[in-house]
Amino acid sequence: MPVLKARGTQHVLDLGCGVGRHALFFAEHGFDVEAIDGAVAGLDFACREAAARGLRLSLRQADTDALPFADESFDYVLSWNVIFHGTMGDVGRRLAEIWRVLKPGGLYQGTMLSSGTCDSAAAGRSPPTPSSAAATPRRTHTSIATWPALPRSSPALSFCH
Repeated sequence: MPVLKARGTQHVLDLGCGVGRHALFFAEHGFDVEAIDGAVAGLDFACREAAARGLRLSLRQADTDALPFADESFDYVLSWNVIFHGTMGDVGRRLAEIWRVLKPGGLYQGTMLSSGTCDSAAAGRSPPTPSSAAATPRRTHTSIATWPALPRSSPALSFCH
């Protein structure tokens, strides 16, 4: 939180907010929060919880592959165990959408839960079968990325681990 406050962060996107745990936390600390999720039940819970706490949240059902926001809308985007679902192409599209809605110099923080599928594909091996995947240890990777002021056509992403 101190890092976000020190950076002058105001507008936050909780991407894949679920029941609103992070969105509610940010709203409690005075940020202008937008939160999206694909599941209506989680959004309904977050809405009720925000009302009970007297917090203002903008909640909507949306797809992470086509974010319903204008370019350069957010100072900070959080994606906690959301964008890794699907293929590497799916992840790439979601990262491109995050980059699109993040202001230049904005901050992205996200986690990736690895099942070994991407590692196997990159190494030229077959993805694990469902039975071997169950035995494969899962690792969570947290990355923080800062986007410098890049031309809109630039595909470059700068990650700091």
